[in-house]
Amino acid sequence: MVNLSQLKNTSRPKKKIQRVGRGIGSKRGATSGRGTKGDGSRRGYSRRFGYEGGQVPLYRKLPVRGFTRGRFEKASIAITLATLERNFSDGESVNYETLLQKGLIPRRLPGGVKILSTGELTKKVKIEAHAYSAAARVKLEARSIPFQVIGG
Repeated sequence: MVNLSQLKNTSRPKKKIQRVGRGIGSKRGATSGRGTKGDGSRRGYSRRFGYEGGQVPLYRKLPVRGFTRGRFEKASIAITLATLERNFSDGESVNYETLLQKGLIPRRLPGGVKILSTGELTKKVKIEAHAYSAAARVKLEARSIPFQVIGG
């Protein structure tokens, strides 16, 4: 039997932090490694990323080229047919509310739910989703499973 006295600490040893402002003999005394005067020596100062001391920063010198939709795209949640097979039974309706109740999707969905074709769906369920992959549509039509596109 193991006693408390026999237990060993298997976690990493704590890294010793350098305490600042503890006298001139401590290597980090007086100004505490911040230098003298100026913004950086003050409490609560944070420098903007890419700041170059007043010189025009690199990100302002480089040309802006092209356009990307990345800023405006809304992420969607992918649900596979195999997941629907596992979590739903015959006659059930698959929609945002039922997926949320079963814990398969997060509460907030900016881009909606997309059904993917991975796996097989043998159960007769009624599916309502925001998008379907082409292969998923083919599989659902082959099995004559009713599906509907919502919100689009």
